[in-house]
Amino acid sequence: MSKTQVNTKTTAPEKNVGQTGNFVRDNQKSLIFIIGAILVMVIAYVAYQKLYIAPLEQKAINQMHVAQDFWAKKDWDKAIKGDAGYPGFQKIIDDYGNTKSANLAYFYLGTAYLNKGEFQKAIDNLTNYRGNDSMVAAEALGGTADAYVELKDYDKAATYFQKAADKANNKFLSPLYLKKLGLVYEAQNNFKSAGDTYKKIKSDYPESTEARDIDEFIARAEAKQ
Repeated sequence: MSKTQVNTKTTAPEKNVGQTGNFVRDNQKSLIFIIGAILVMVIAYVAYQKLYIAPLEQKAINQMHVAQDFWAKKDWDKAIKGDAGYPGFQKIIDDYGNTKSANLAYFYLGTAYLNKGEFQKAIDNLTNYRGNDSMVAAEALGGTADAYVELKDYDKAATYFQKAADKANNKFLSPLYLKKLGLVYEAQNNFKSAGDTYKKIKSDYPESTEARDIDEFIARAEAKQ
């Protein structure tokens, strides 16, 4: 009577497991070094955030409120440069560059320059804003587009108005930026795109302020196609 033979050969997966074990064993020192280096980096980052950035952030907040008051009052020069021992937004950026406050200062500073008619400086600062607030981010993009319009760089203006409308994604700012986008297209004699943009306001944001007279804009764009 034949006996069932037991296959004692190592299968391919088993070989791979063995090879992995050999790799870990042969490279144990290197792996320990790599893991240790990663842990050191993580600990250093946490310590940096807690011991350096957090106190710096608080100082920036304490310093910036005066510049924000000047900004709200449309006193652009004082908002930019500061006054009475309090820094303006430019110094906040220079002194507290790695903080969230300094990041927000780019938005304030860019808007101040936009209102002063210094359009390239407005663009330089607004495009440096990297915040997560979708409303502020949309306004920074829209402000950048406004500056490009003033510089008559309509291609970039159109790009930024579209980005602003997409970023805002709400019934208040999106139709505003879409209407500005349509006007830029008209300035480029691109009346087909202008008409399509105005129609988007009518279809997607019918309750918006911009939609109230949008039929006139649609008719004008269509008449020139």
